[in-house]
Amino acid sequence: MDLDDLEPRRQPPKPKDLSGWSVEDLQAYIAAMEAEIRRAGEAIKAKQAQKAAADLFFKKG
Repeated sequence: MDLDDLEPRRQPPKPKDLSGWSVEDLQAYIAAMEAEIRRAGEAIKAKQAQKAAADLFFKKG
């Protein structure tokens, strides 16, 4: 038996209730989420570059 099977599965976070937020709060929330998307995109690019470099280094042939 794998110990990971004993751990509870992580549930995806529930969407926030935005109904009580002001326009300014919503705009700030969007700006923060867009910044997080850019940060994640940069992390993806860095990982892809590392993988490409490793693939070239370990290329067989």
